Amino acid sequence: MSAPFKTIGLIGKPNHDGAALTLQRLYTFLQALGYEVFVEQRVGKQIAELPETNILDVVALGERCDLAVVVGGDGNMLGAARVLARFDVAVIGVNRGNLGFLTDLDPDGFEAELEQVLSGKFVEEQRFLLEVEVFRHAELKSANLAVNEAVLHADKVAHMIEFEAFIDEQFVFSQRSDGLIVTTPTGSTAYSLSGGGPILTPELNAMALVPMFPHTLSSRPLVVDANKQVKLKLSPENTASLQVSCDSHVVLALLPGDEVVIKKAEKKLRLIHPVSYSYYNVLRQKLNWGSRLY
Repeated sequence: MSAPFKTIGLIGKPNHDGAALTLQRLYTFLQALGYEVFVEQRVGKQIAELPETNILDVVALGERCDLAVVVGGDGNMLGAARVLARFDVAVIGVNRGNLGFLTDLDPDGFEAELEQVLSGKFVEEQRFLLEVEVFRHAELKSANLAVNEAVLHADKVAHMIEFEAFIDEQFVFSQRSDGLIVTTPTGSTAYSLSGGGPILTPELNAMALVPMFPHTLSSRPLVVDANKQVKLKLSPENTASLQVSCDSHVVLALLPGDEVVIKKAEKKLRLIHPVSYSYYNVLRQKLNWGSRLY
């Protein structure tokens, strides 16, 4: 059986000593195994004996590589995933962050598990992304992708905004709140969880709408089919500067009266795990759930 991956891209956490050491180890390890290795330009200079021709930006990595190894935390994984999902590149993470829900490999001993992955022994998941579009007077003004969540909010802390929510053009609710989180299953253990949202297991074709500090006691999170389209119509009476954030990395500016359309993107993230991976084990470890009683 032929190897599933031949060309590998390395993406790292810039200006982080631990991540730099892991990237160097990865590069040396993969070179010794005979793989063609490219490194993302923000961290390429940190690797000794790396030819200039093997330093590429993330888009070029997506075009050239079969597998991307991301060294860092979930934030680094999210930034890479929004780009790499367009190219159907498999992605695996080495955790050099805090929680690390998306980065499985241990930086102190990744070699054995990574070699198994490279030989074809791995678990693959297809995680869907959200496509976020901003319309002004029926004209598309901006758009981007989100792996975790899209968040409607004001640019001021504790400033209420008014909006209406529609699902497939059917009116659902109007709200005065600090905003709204629309999350994928991947993002349900991130910002949405802090806001009281439900945990959605990764295989669910669903997204959750989680209100942020609503000015009513009856407002609750709502889980809907991910094939539905969510539209948020901003009241013209809003006075604050408004934004919609994608994974807290990309910010799209809004004006009162704008419409935000959120739907499942066509491209998916190919997330690779070692064969020992268990989603429920990750939840237990990261959220400090209890161990078995018997």
